[in-house]
Amino acid sequence: MDSVGAYEAKTHLPQLLARVAKGETITITKHGIPVAVLAPPAREQKMTPKEAVEGLRKLREELEARGVRVTNEEILRWRHEGHKY
Repeated sequence: MDSVGAYEAKTHLPQLLARVAKGETITITKHGIPVAVLAPPAREQKMTPKEAVEGLRKLREELEARGVRVTNEEILRWRHEGHKY
């Protein structure tokens, strides 16, 4: 992990962001004391198709145990709307 002073970070921000986009992590210091970290965003964990299908089956079972019937169309609509059930 590289470190740069705050003034240098301000002056060279586009170059630092390009390095971060390539996977580097850079610590920004002020008077030699770390005050911030530039790092790539955490990657979302993605499910495998098998995990997604198993999750949908489990959701459907849980809802049906409560007396709620869920159709495939409803599940697809939820996905389209961005619900995190």
